[in-house]
Amino acid sequence: MGTSAPGEDALSREQYAALADFRFRLRRFLAFSEAAAARAGLPPQQHQALLTLAGHVGRAPATVGLLAEQLLIAPHSAAELVARMVEGGLLTKTRSVEDRRRSEVSLTPRAEALLRTLTAAHLDELRNLAPALAEALAPVAR
Repeated sequence: MGTSAPGEDALSREQYAALADFRFRLRRFLAFSEAAAARAGLPPQQHQALLTLAGHVGRAPATVGLLAEQLLIAPHSAAELVARMVEGGLLTKTRSVEDRRRSEVSLTPRAEALLRTLTAAHLDELRNLAPALAEALAPVAR
């Protein structure tokens, strides 16, 4: 990072307003998402875990470590989350054949059905929100 004179890199009032508006719209989407998950009987973190696992791409199976990384939580917190979700019938957990220290996790059919319903509602909300997000970011992108 270089140094600059005071005010040289300052944002305009319009840019601050745009960033504030963007953040507000993101928070509204997150509030929508949390409420939708709650109506489906899922805590928001479990919904995010389901999304992470459903969207996992790669040759290696999804693991507790992947959840910890993607959800920005400690590995022991991810292990506890997985245990609750296994108990709730949302995930299956098996030991890796290649590395017995690793636990591989996958969605159950119940979780897949829940996620399909939630995702449809989220996609509708995002389609409605996308133009407003783009509009909010326009002053910042200049």
